[in-house]
Amino acid sequence: MTSTIEPTLLPETSAHTRRAPDTRTEPDLLPPSDDGVPIADPAPLGLAAFAGTTFVLSLFNAGLVGNPELVAVVLPLALIYGGLVQLLAGMWEFRNDNTFGAVAFTSYGAFWISYFFYARFVAGTLPPADAHTAVGIFLLMWTIFTAYMTLAALKTNGVLIAVFSTVLVAFSLLTIGEFVESTFLLHAGGYFGLAAAALAWYGSAAGVVNPTWRRTVLPVFPVKHG
Repeated sequence: MTSTIEPTLLPETSAHTRRAPDTRTEPDLLPPSDDGVPIADPAPLGLAAFAGTTFVLSLFNAGLVGNPELVAVVLPLALIYGGLVQLLAGMWEFRNDNTFGAVAFTSYGAFWISYFFYARFVAGTLPPADAHTAVGIFLLMWTIFTAYMTLAALKTNGVLIAVFSTVLVAFSLLTIGEFVESTFLLHAGGYFGLAAAALAWYGSAAGVVNPTWRRTVLPVFPVKHG
């Protein structure tokens, strides 16, 4: 929506007074744009995209799906839902002046997109031992990122604190599990991934249900600032 306020005119002058030259450039004559137009909260969408993709991959990491060939179902979700949709949510969070949400959704969107390209084009070209090391390095980077995002989350609300803390544990277990090639740690990381997905889905549901019902149906336990 744009403002209908007309540009300010110069004061009128008499016939014996020369009018000052109009030095305004063409963009100055256009109605000002209304940058204050609100947009919908993108956080429930970003959380849903993170939760859904994490849930499906974690089923395989936890060993709950026996056929490893079915892991290919994760790739379309990683590229479109976990990747592209979270990336869009992150951009909208920038529009909402929410640095935390913007960094979180954009980064985890990039995580899923990079996971897609690694699993689709790189993983099959590496020897098994090298593949474990490569995935461990990849996950280590995301563990470090998640660690300081968890620190930032401590000033948000209880649900986000739980989400980021659980994701941090999941990344840590998966990272160590890849480096030492431990099935037990990889399965444990998968279970923490499932817990993180459930918590993220709860946060997404709260972001949709509470505004729709116009009251707190699903509390998120905001942190009180002193």
